[in-house]
Amino acid sequence: MNRINPRKLLLSKWTAALPQHREKHFLVTELFCDEEGTVLDIELQAILTRRSERLPWQTLQNAEAWRMGWK
Repeated sequence: MNRINPRKLLLSKWTAALPQHREKHFLVTELFCDEEGTVLDIELQAILTRRSERLPWQTLQNAEAWRMGWK
């Protein structure tokens, strides 16, 4: 399990453990917060295709699917 501080996720780099459609490296491009400033979701952008996807930030805690940094 990856330990993550959700407020420090902006512009962090991630590697998909099981890449799909040749999309392996990703960048967190945006944080979505509620009124109190609590991070709820992130926007994850594939580096190769520039495709973006909105996900709950807790998804990145799954070490079987995501690795910190570009590897």
